[in-house]
Amino acid sequence: MSRASSGRVIWVQPEAPPKPAVGEPCNGCGVCCLAEPCPLGAVVSLKRHGACRALVWSESQRQYRCGMLVHPTRYVGLPTWRSDGLVNRLIRRYARRLIAAGIGCDAELEPQGAPSEPAPPTRPPEKR
Repeated sequence: MSRASSGRVIWVQPEAPPKPAVGEPCNGCGVCCLAEPCPLGAVVSLKRHGACRALVWSESQRQYRCGMLVHPTRYVGLPTWRSDGLVNRLIRRYARRLIAAGIGCDAELEPQGAPSEPAPPTRPPEKR
């Protein structure tokens, strides 16, 4: 779990890498897409707030991936063809440009760790 600077809480996989500094290469931390979808994510998620529907956790790579780069036809309402098929390759190429893949982290969010466990409530002293 992380708290964005706005005080919102987003749930992040515990195995996800830490968020890189702004401008550093993306490492798949997922913070930006969990906080809000990018313009492309807003189109495929049909929402402007909350986690992007196309964000995918890769168990084998231990990082988040954009579903529009992994298997785009699953998110645009087209029949699911092979992930390496022509339609997926064309959409993936366009999506890569729209999300500026490879440019670097542009999320100015600064996640904080999970809040510490609250202390158990104390009982008032018993009256005698």
